Amino acid sequence: MGTSGLAGRAAVLVPCFLLTAWYITTAPTAEAVPARVSLRSFPLEVGTWTGRNERDFSPQIVAVLGVDDYIFRTYQKPAQPRLGLYVGYHDSQRQGDTIHSPLNCLPGAGWQPVSNGHLDVSVVDAAGRARTIEINRYVIQRGIDRQLVLYWYQSHGRVVASEYWGKFYTVVDAVRLNRTDAALVRVISPIVESTANPEQSAEARATEFVQAIYPLLAPHVPE
Repeated sequence: MGTSGLAGRAAVLVPCFLLTAWYITTAPTAEAVPARVSLRSFPLEVGTWTGRNERDFSPQIVAVLGVDDYIFRTYQKPAQPRLGLYVGYHDSQRQGDTIHSPLNCLPGAGWQPVSNGHLDVSVVDAAGRARTIEINRYVIQRGIDRQLVLYWYQSHGRVVASEYWGKFYTVVDAVRLNRTDAALVRVISPIVESTANPEQSAEARATEFVQAIYPLLAPHVPE
């Protein structure tokens, strides 16, 4: 993208972020948050994957993330690498508790993004309706280790890949529904270099897992 393109994008995004910050912090805070099921009851058995809870985040990390509910787990099929699952839910994104992009914490953990793009995934929702969702696809690297990261923002029946559009819809739904609740869903699949087509294999595993968990998220991330 050229300099003029970047300037044009900034001209659109900066007012959007300013509007988001102003509205969310100044609008009435009594939100119409619907009843939901805690993420702690998200199934540990998902199809043929078996999950286990990883160590809880420290109170300091939870405070930085601003989440009201979350799970941090690994899931594994027999004879396959473990997949990582993180889902962080925010009851409200007012008072600065907005969702952080998972890319913000990668450099601090030593991981660097080496490629990025979007991935279209065919899913079936909890009501049995087929749809295609667009999600983020990143390859990250630390030393000789590589991982595939898929993630998206989800709220009110909507899946968004773009962080910018996510903030835009936060304002729209705050006005339309008096709600700013939302979740970040992230799946990590290790890239096993000793396998045939390692990156494609990691993507296939992660995509299959996304398809399996997507309808199960409905009670925890209400429409």
